[in-house]
Amino acid sequence: MPANDLALLTSAAEAGGAIALRHWRQAPEAWEKAGGAGPVTVADIAVDRMLRAELLAARPDFGWLSEETEDNPAARLAADTVFIVDPIDGTRAFIAGEDGFAIALAVAHRGEITAAVIHLPARGETYAATADSPATLNGAPISASEAAHPEGARLLAPHQALDPQHWRTGVAPGFRRSFRTALAWRLCLVAAGRYDTALSFRPIWEWDLAAGDLIARQAGAVVTDRAGLRVRYNSPAGQAQGLVAAAPALHGPVMERLAGWPE
Repeated sequence: MPANDLALLTSAAEAGGAIALRHWRQAPEAWEKAGGAGPVTVADIAVDRMLRAELLAARPDFGWLSEETEDNPAARLAADTVFIVDPIDGTRAFIAGEDGFAIALAVAHRGEITAAVIHLPARGETYAATADSPATLNGAPISASEAAHPEGARLLAPHQALDPQHWRTGVAPGFRRSFRTALAWRLCLVAAGRYDTALSFRPIWEWDLAAGDLIARQAGAVVTDRAGLRVRYNSPAGQAQGLVAAAPALHGPVMERLAGWPE
């Protein structure tokens, strides 16, 4: 049941947050992962190990997809239901001593996210949703904004999202752009109506996207890949092709302004 899974995810996320905070601002050991995959710290590994032990002990028949666990595609693709986990989303922010890092946990059943929690321990914020309940922040319902026009819309995205190649006329709309390192948090901020849209035009790992996808959708936002399609999770590649998350009246106008894939 999604509600039971949500309680499990919430407890695990809080425990993971406690581990992360013991390392935060303590100069944790950090190193770069192979293949330019970004930084990782001892805290990421410690949180991942705890989450895997606790979550799979509670749901031993679930599959597992995590940023910090070596993938076993055959095992997870054979499972109807899978945990999709980012032990610390926003590791660069974590290393810098900033508070915008999150533990992002989701359950995917046959490609659909059914329960999700995003916990920002340094901020004391927990976003959550199930497929049959509203999105919440610390237990209170949240909703996406009523923005309808790209011009002046509050955007969360890397600066590259405004490059001319991505826009049909060669000119990006007049967004008011900001950025947060953790993609999961960006989706939560769209869900809470604090920003109107979040964009990314690169392939995105499912662990960065899964939890925030459900939370934003249950808050009324529209969340698709770069082509305007709903993401199916626990895919063989474990990736989605970009992200367009926006207030319900804004998603269509943003899609209309986007160019096709660059050559």
